[in-house]
Parts: sequence; structure tokens; C-alpha cells
Amino acid sequence: MTPCSVLIPAHDEGKYIDACLDNVLSQEHSGPVEVIVIANGCRDDTAERARARMGDFAARGWVLRVEELAQGGKIGALNHGDACASHDIRIYLDADLRMSPRLLAKTVNALDVPQPRYAGGRLVVAPAKSWVSRTYGRFWSKLPFVADTVTGAGQYGVNAAGRARWGEYPQVISDDTFARLQFTDAERILIDEPFYWPIVEGFQTLVRVRRRQDTGVAEIARLYPELLQRQGHVRPNRTQLLRHAAADPIGFVTYAAVAVAVRTGRNKQEWARGR
Repeated sequence: MTPCSVLIPAHDEGKYIDACLDNVLSQEHSGPVEVIVIANGCRDDTAERARARMGDFAARGWVLRVEELAQGGKIGALNHGDACASHDIRIYLDADLRMSPRLLAKTVNALDVPQPRYAGGRLVVAPAKSWVSRTYGRFWSKLPFVADTVTGAGQYGVNAAGRARWGEYPQVISDDTFARLQFTDAERILIDEPFYWPIVEGFQTLVRVRRRQDTGVAEIARLYPELLQRQGHVRPNRTQLLRHAAADPIGFVTYAAVAVAVRTGRNKQEWARGR
């Protein structure tokens, strides 16, 4: 059975890390798994809660390792996790995401080839509390980039040949985009299993996060212009928008309002988690 390492960067995830680790344990996967939780700059009990689950992983024959970093920041956590990882196949997972039961096994199977490969599940927006986030998420999730491609939004995997394409993660806003664009469309594999992605709550938070995402892509275009050739079609064209707007006019108005606010507001850099 092909082994894999699952890297989970976690900053102040004490309220969520147990559910994340439960989700990993619930995967229908028969191969060896090494899970590395990288608690970075935590001021809560994320690391303690994760260590308390070591016995659960050992009972399954898997390994859970908890690394603590004094400095916060996802990039540092990713690089530290990569340095610690024992296996060639790497699965990167944000602590607030949930994988469907067969996603891990199918991802490892897709990556178990000598050619460079990148694979991830089908993004499904988790139920939101606020009306605006539910409406925005409903419309956004039907757009081609989300519905038809490997988004890499907090859940993706690479094999050894794929991971060899870059060294350490650079200090960029959008690490997910940086990793995805190391691969061509032909090398990116969409696994037909969902992962559940929590959308941020409220109009202003949606605008801030969307603005930050756009800034992250622009940063990569500036620093690594050669990668943008692999971006593919990420924005809906007029025909696609009109078709989706006719099917969901309220969703379209919400999506359009956020897009207008992103373009007309100040380009703030702060991160909003929406919790």
C-alpha cells in the first residue's frame, strides 16, 4: 500500500482540530498514513488537543505527529511540515475543511504514478449562517472554476515528481495558487469526491477575502509571470454569467455586488477568517 503524509497547518484551531482529526481518521484508506499537525504561533490549546489524539491514530496503525512553531504564518508551517514529512505523496489540508470518506484514498491512488501530478477533490461550499454568504456561495460554486476544475482551495495533494518542481514555499499570499500553477491542466486531476469548504460570513468579510484572493493572484503574476500561463480559464465569460444569472438571479446579484465592491474599494491586506 502506498503511504502518504497529511500536512495540517493550524493556527489557533483549538475549537476545530478535533473535528479535523476525526475526519482524517474516518477516511476509507488502507495504506499507511502519517499526519503532521503544525501548530504555528498558537495562543490556544491546538497542540495539546492534537497530541491527545495520538492514541487514536496509533490504534489504526497510523502516525500522528504534532510540531509547534513559535512563529505564526501558514508558509512557515507548510515548509516545516514538508521538512518533517516521511512520505513522497503529500496531502495538504486546512484544519477547517472536511473530506468525504473516500477522498484521501482516491487522491493517493491518483498520485501513485511516476509522472508529476497534482490532485484534489471537488469543492462543495459548506452551509453558511448568513443569507448573503449562502446566496453568494450557491452561485459561486456553480461557476466553471469551482465546478469543473481542481481549485486547490485548502485541499490538494502532490506526488514526489510534482513536489520536486519547487523548493520551499515562498512568502506569498496565495500558497494554494502557487502550488496549483506548478502544474498544467493535463497534470491536474479532479477527484470526483467532495471536500466541504467553509465560506466566510457576511458581505463585508466576503469582500475582504475576495480582495485578498485577487491580490494574491496579482502578486504571483508579478513575481512568477511564467506560472500564469498555466492558470487556465478562471473567470466566467459573459455567456456563462448570463446563463447562471438566468438560473439564479438573486445569486447573481449577490455575486455581482461583491465583485463590484472588490473592484471599487481599497485594496486592504488584512485577513478575515469569518468565524
